[in-house]
Amino acid sequence: MSRTVVLAAAISLALAACSGKESTPVTDTQPAPTQQPADASANPLLSASTLPFQAPPFDKIKDSDYLPAFNEGMKQHLAEVRKIADNPEPATFDNTIEALERSGETLTRVSRIFFGLVQADTNDARQKVQEEVAPKLAEHQDEINLDPKLFARIKTIYDQRDALGLDPVQKRLVERDYQEFVRAGAQLNDADKASLRKLNVEETTLATQFHTRLVAATAAGAVVVDDKAKLAGLDEDAINTAAADAKARNLDGKYLLPLQNTTQQPVLGSLSDREQRAAVLKASETRAEKGDANDTRETIQRLAQLRAQKAKLLGFENYAAYSLADQMAKTPAAALKLLTDTVPAATAKARGEISEMQKVIDAQKGGFKLAASDWDFYAEQVRKAQYDLDESQIKPYFEMDNVLQNGVFYAATQLYGITFKPRTDIPTYHPDMKVYEVFDKDGTSLALFYTDYFKRDSKSGGAWMDVFVEQDGLTGAKPVVYNVCNFTKPAAGQPALLSFDDVTTMFHEFGHALHGMFSKVKYPSIAGTSTSRDFVEFPSQFNEHWALDPKVFANYAKNYKTGEPMPQALVDKILKARTFNQGYATTEYLSAALLDLAWHTQPADAKLQDVAPFEAAALKKFKVDLPQVPPRYRTSYFDHIWGGGYSSGYYAYFWAEVLDHDAFEWFKENGGLTPENGQVFRDKILSRGNSVELADLYREFRGKDPSVEPLLVNRGLK
Repeated sequence: MSRTVVLAAAISLALAACSGKESTPVTDTQPAPTQQPADASANPLLSASTLPFQAPPFDKIKDSDYLPAFNEGMKQHLAEVRKIADNPEPATFDNTIEALERSGETLTRVSRIFFGLVQADTNDARQKVQEEVAPKLAEHQDEINLDPKLFARIKTIYDQRDALGLDPVQKRLVERDYQEFVRAGAQLNDADKASLRKLNVEETTLATQFHTRLVAATAAGAVVVDDKAKLAGLDEDAINTAAADAKARNLDGKYLLPLQNTTQQPVLGSLSDREQRAAVLKASETRAEKGDANDTRETIQRLAQLRAQKAKLLGFENYAAYSLADQMAKTPAAALKLLTDTVPAATAKARGEISEMQKVIDAQKGGFKLAASDWDFYAEQVRKAQYDLDESQIKPYFEMDNVLQNGVFYAATQLYGITFKPRTDIPTYHPDMKVYEVFDKDGTSLALFYTDYFKRDSKSGGAWMDVFVEQDGLTGAKPVVYNVCNFTKPAAGQPALLSFDDVTTMFHEFGHALHGMFSKVKYPSIAGTSTSRDFVEFPSQFNEHWALDPKVFANYAKNYKTGEPMPQALVDKILKARTFNQGYATTEYLSAALLDLAWHTQPADAKLQDVAPFEAAALKKFKVDLPQVPPRYRTSYFDHIWGGGYSSGYYAYFWAEVLDHDAFEWFKENGGLTPENGQVFRDKILSRGNSVELADLYREFRGKDPSVEPLLVNRGLK
């Protein structure tokens, strides 16, 4: 798998931001030029960074540098690939496969920096660059993947792979390269290649368009509240933040409730005004369905159709069949079975939760039936009644920096022996960011790690991990890894207090970071997190388990004012409530994952689908159409699947959850949080990237195939 495949993955991930907001320009806001001569002496993107770990020189990069750097990077990459394809010498692993791994260095560097930045801190100039460069990159990708001379060399090596004396990792790389080129259309005739090129450019253009529209729609969808009384139930810090957010948009005297990427919004758990709750949920669900310039529905209709057409061209029944062929699931039927087998237990538990909340409403003589916008508000009341647990009791013990230092970092030190040192000399793209140098247990420098945790209008919604520099055994490059989240930024002078869901998110994203940091693979395209979608979430979800490990929890769950540990009685309440509301959480997830597969299992000759009726029919078909439990993402703002990398792949979180709970059983069987166990997990999972067939990789670690039982028990579904 060449750097061009790594590039494609980086582009997909960057376009797949969960949702976000239109930017307030932060740095260089001049319009993006359509063309500019590339000058390495003036453009810091055109040469390797001289900073430690080749960290991006954000203090030197201007928005006007990106487009010429992309153009020059594509030019260099094509020249390098052309030299490989035209090589008169017989094809060998070194002069073809490894040469492809070494190609495209400039383009990879520019792509990783730009797409990381545009997802986390966009502005008008960057969006213009993205819109211009996305179709160019699609064409560039096809120029390489559909080159018959290049593919002939790869096929020659692939056909002879068992007789070439390759080591197992080299053989894996050859097989991955061949499969990727075939999947990209290398075996098509010229006419079909021409059709595929057009479809790829249109898909990339529409995916970019979708994401841009959603960013704007989410910003515009923020709920403006005129009367402070309608915010009853929110604490003073939340009200002050809402006032500050409104003032930032020149809405003095008002309050602003910004939208997060998911359907349900955090404020719904606190707002006591039922009418206001309904207004917030409606704004969330219809953010991209206003019939204006930011409406995403026509884009979605065509994206679904052209993906099905692309799959048919490549010999598959539908896009999901094409997409899943190189995942662990292999087929849509396997992914669907995992999801639909869980539906009865999840919806039954959700109906039980509905019954409990309706009892509260009736006891209070509410005179109404529970609606989706009421769920979080009454779920919180049931939780207080059943478990005597109040979110406001918990947050003072989860101050963000303390959770990071004494929770996330502490767990990693206990398991893997790594330590962290702040670096204030490394430039960042935003002042909220922090940088740490990571040291291995022998004291050697391992990686750089950036954090970017606070929500802002220029950032896409959700949370993610990626790299500015991939671990590369060919060049010796060490990883430069970052985590991005959307935690609420406190008012000036106030601490950043997290919910336990936020704490779990921090552990989750750092699990991805460990996967990138510990990579020890010679070839960058199969290093780190360059694995299938239904495996890549395994290390991250596994790392969530340490958030509640008694030793780790006791080290970070301390009151930010007094430093006192969380009282054991409150800890016990959190542990007791772990399976609370899991009917809802599981059903909302399953609904979204099944919607994804419904859209992407359409045949190529299917007509354009009206979004709302299609969605309703799909939810009914899969028996997840509970009106009180809307999908975690409705179709019109499901950026995972329309903006990029998770099309047909949202099921992957559940698939990986089977792995992570099964793996945690191994830890419990072998003594839990110990350096010895950490070393086994690092050696057998975290350091191996995609250098081994992933099902085999897991079996090597676990000694058997994973069981779904620990997942069902953990979610309280069994």
